[in-house]
Amino acid sequence: MQGVKRLWQFLCFLGLAGLLLASAGCSYQAALQRLSPDERSEFWAYHQLMTAPQVRTYLAQETPAARAAYLHQIGLAQRFQNLEPLDREAILAGYIRKGMSAEALHFLWGYPYKSKGHVGHYEYWYYLGSMFDLASRGNAYTQAGTVVIVYLVDQRVDWWLETIPTHIDPGESGDKLKS
Repeated sequence: MQGVKRLWQFLCFLGLAGLLLASAGCSYQAALQRLSPDERSEFWAYHQLMTAPQVRTYLAQETPAARAAYLHQIGLAQRFQNLEPLDREAILAGYIRKGMSAEALHFLWGYPYKSKGHVGHYEYWYYLGSMFDLASRGNAYTQAGTVVIVYLVDQRVDWWLETIPTHIDPGESGDKLKS
């Protein structure tokens, strides 16, 4: 009888947790929907580099001017404006391009799952997900299956390759992905 009671309590807890997560997702979507199309585009350009509390604070601002001021306050607006025009255009369109700066790639897909190489000279950045997924939501640290490897030379994108790794071991430090 005690086991049935514990199971019932556990199931109730899971139901409550699910309800809270669903309502949080709904409020996030509602907050996004109240943004104008231009503001949604602006949010999309910055959201990969925003922490969860920064996203909540940004979306909680009442006016477009307040949201723009917040982006300036946390420094993202200035970082975006310092990018080359072609990089800003690629980010807003959602695509990677040869010659894109490392900073622009951070705006586009977020920070890589891992990186290898000589920082600032030549590097391999590993992103989890397909190119399609990365364009729509950015790097997903918990997703496995497809990896995009981006090769940078002197902080610029030189080439990229989408592949399926043969081994992923999240317990290892260093080489987590082996293609």
